[in-house]
Amino acid sequence: MTSSQPILFSQRRTGTQDLAISFLMQQAVENPQVISLAAGLVDPETLPVSEVLQAAGTILGSSAAGKGALQYGTTAGYLRLRRLLIEHMAKMEQSNVERLGVNHDQVLLTTGSQQFLSLVCEVLLDPGDICLVAGPTYFVFAGNLSGVGARAVTIPSDEFGMRMDELEKTLVQLEAAGDLPRVKMIYVVSYYDNPGGTCLATSRREQLVQIAEKWSRHQRLLILEDAAYRELRYDGPEFPSVWSFDEQHDRVLYTQTFSKTFSPGIRVGFGIVPQELVVPLCDRKGNEDFGSSNFAQHLVATVIQQGLYASHLQQVRAGYQLKRDTMLAAADKYFRDLPGVSWHSPHGGLYVWMTLPENIRTGFESDLFKKSVAEGVMYVPGELCYAQPGLLQKQNQMRLSFGVQTPAGIDLGMQRLAKAVGHVMTTSSMPSR
Repeated sequence: MTSSQPILFSQRRTGTQDLAISFLMQQAVENPQVISLAAGLVDPETLPVSEVLQAAGTILGSSAAGKGALQYGTTAGYLRLRRLLIEHMAKMEQSNVERLGVNHDQVLLTTGSQQFLSLVCEVLLDPGDICLVAGPTYFVFAGNLSGVGARAVTIPSDEFGMRMDELEKTLVQLEAAGDLPRVKMIYVVSYYDNPGGTCLATSRREQLVQIAEKWSRHQRLLILEDAAYRELRYDGPEFPSVWSFDEQHDRVLYTQTFSKTFSPGIRVGFGIVPQELVVPLCDRKGNEDFGSSNFAQHLVATVIQQGLYASHLQQVRAGYQLKRDTMLAAADKYFRDLPGVSWHSPHGGLYVWMTLPENIRTGFESDLFKKSVAEGVMYVPGELCYAQPGLLQKQNQMRLSFGVQTPAGIDLGMQRLAKAVGHVMTTSSMPSR
């Protein structure tokens, strides 16, 4: 017999309900014939079965190594992998370990970078605190902020990432409103961002650190740099990290993941943090899991040491570059004659950001979304990618992912989407009776 008394949920539960990702997954399950240009999953053909088998064989081929990997690990993570990641970071920064100026104690291994983002929000943000984010931004991180009761304030962005003039303007406004003491953090996806596929310009990376220093008037204003797509570069310029401009390494929190470049099923990510945050983050993580999968961390360490990661990454890049080129070619083929439609051509990552005429809505309840599903294609509505609803939220944009589909599937999906857009344009322009 069911009790008549209600269950009282926490504020965090209230802040994390009705996630858009759940709706998109439901739509995919209920409409299996639909080509998903929404899913930000990795290409199943790139999953490293042979590399993992070889690495697992190496680990389990030794009784001592196997038992070590199958035992509990530490909260901070497998020491060998943390040291390897410092070397890996030095290579990405075109530096060496000594000049990098960071030690293994500042590296925290997590269950993907998503856990790191969540831990940072848990440790740094109280209800009512403010995090400044780009518009658009990674919509799952917006859920992290909502989950801890924090307030997201959107900073406009363009093809070069978050606009620094708008960031300064917003900080001035927050100070005038008496809200500056609540501003704790700036969040930026610095490479081929989800959802826009843009890179923060090098000059803006340096400015971002300078602005954070300038406005640290009540407490240290931190920067959370999400570099999940850093290694998925296909062409175009290379960029130094925002973290590299933080000479004291006491302001920028850096995170990256192996989910997109190696395997999401292994779920290994890492963060590099200022020394003062090591203990608070480890304490919080210890309350949750005593440490992420020890065996998975041993696997990643082994594939890096054996050179399997580097060779696999080359294959992944080549495959995604072909898919990116396919989507951009399809956009030009099917959308070029539709007035008012534009898109960003990314140099890396997994996403193409498309903008429609202002009168064409793309949300879940819109005519376009319903027509698209009926035509057999699905996308992520752009409005989901604005953490702060209001004047800055655009309702005529969409995120298109080329990660999962085959080139043929991408082309057909774009053809179907263009048909849906064209239909809605025609019907919306027809005079009402």
